[in-house]
Amino acid sequence: MASLKEILTRRPISATIRLTVPAGGARPAPPVGPALGQYRLNLMAFCKDFNARTQKYKPDTPVAVTITAFKDNTFEFTVKSPSVTWYLKKAAGIESGSARSGHVVVATLTPKHIYEIAKVKQSDPYCQYMSLESICKSIIGTANSMGIKVQDELD
Repeated sequence: MASLKEILTRRPISATIRLTVPAGGARPAPPVGPALGQYRLNLMAFCKDFNARTQKYKPDTPVAVTITAFKDNTFEFTVKSPSVTWYLKKAAGIESGSARSGHVVVATLTPKHIYEIAKVKQSDPYCQYMSLESICKSIIGTANSMGIKVQDELD
């Protein structure tokens, strides 16, 4: 239960914006500019903060960001790591998954690849309370739906 002080100091939210922006590549041009501009948020402040937070990623890595816009034209944002599908495609060296995922195998990966992706994804706010084993199982399911086979040794 929230205390009275928390309720009184809570700022009213005007919008929650979800974007996928290249790491280190936030500019006040589309898609960032129109999305933030309609809520009268400071574009340059967001771009500088976002680019500073995503310096650890390689350039042009697609990073998901959730922006909470408040009524007083201020904002907060959380940066998530790249999607599991992006990591799987990079690890397998493919451009896209299989068109017929249950029938055609486009690549194979080892459990070591899955474990490395799971360690990176464990830092996400959504996955921080999940065990590493359950994250690995989720990644294996995503790989299967993309037509990527997970086996102990590569041929």
